[in-house]
Amino acid sequence: MNRDSVNWHGPMPAVTTPFRDDLSLDEEAFFANVGRLYDAGATGMVAGGCTGEFWALTLPERARLAQWVATASAGRGPAIIGTGAIRAEEVIEQIHAARQAGCDGVLVMPAFFAHLTEGEIIAHYETIDAASVLPIILYNIPGNAGNALTPAIVDRLADLDKVVAVKESSGSWTNFHDTLLRVQDRIRVFCGPSSVYGTAAVLAGADGLIDCFPNVWAPGCLDLWHTTKAGRMEQAWALQHTGIRLTELFTAEGRTLYPSTKAIMDMLGLPGGGLPRPPLRALQGAQLTSLQEGFRSIMADTGSDPTGV
Repeated sequence: MNRDSVNWHGPMPAVTTPFRDDLSLDEEAFFANVGRLYDAGATGMVAGGCTGEFWALTLPERARLAQWVATASAGRGPAIIGTGAIRAEEVIEQIHAARQAGCDGVLVMPAFFAHLTEGEIIAHYETIDAASVLPIILYNIPGNAGNALTPAIVDRLADLDKVVAVKESSGSWTNFHDTLLRVQDRIRVFCGPSSVYGTAAVLAGADGLIDCFPNVWAPGCLDLWHTTKAGRMEQAWALQHTGIRLTELFTAEGRTLYPSTKAIMDMLGLPGGGLPRPPLRALQGAQLTSLQEGFRSIMADTGSDPTGV
């Protein structure tokens, strides 16, 4: 397999995993959110990644999520499911469950917590690749995983049989661009933090954008992709500026990205928000109030409709 084995491209949101008040999975809210994002211009869907709080889900719940994203995406775009785990055996188990569910591909991050050498990271992926029954998107998010897929490592992994793409979420433009230049002729390259430099990534040749912000701000990587590809650069750079402001707001004053995302979805009455699962906690008090006020201020400044309606 290589980049031509799939036709994945464009803005593919990383969707939240909604929970009810008793912290059980909320199927109705998940389908409503995915449908809304496809209607707003998404070209595919990525579930069960970091935005999807994979670490708080059991393996049976992840298999259920794989079925949901496959069903919700049927006829609309590729369904990709995250497989985050430390042990290669658990990743492989999830890949087989994803295929049975009807998913089109899997997102595979490096083993986390244990600090690995370059050789150990490569060997981990070789084991998974040899047993995979679905195309693989490499997932570089060292801020969460603790182990980085450097451009040199991605260069090596791009030659594995099942690897067709990489989601580069390091947050470093230099790392993203070096990775793009090294592997774009063999595998597809998706920009993770499109809210920060998605426009530049599209101009540089990225195949698509995978970001959490469309959950709460539909113009996010959706319109940002489409306006840049259409050459409407004034609009594209304005969207980028808004994305940077939102990224700073969501991670200021001790907040973290995923509870902030769900809090604003709730404020807007959008499906897919609700409580995060422990160890994450819902925002409260001054953190929540300043987030809501800041979001309203940014939307007022830009005249933007965050729902994309």
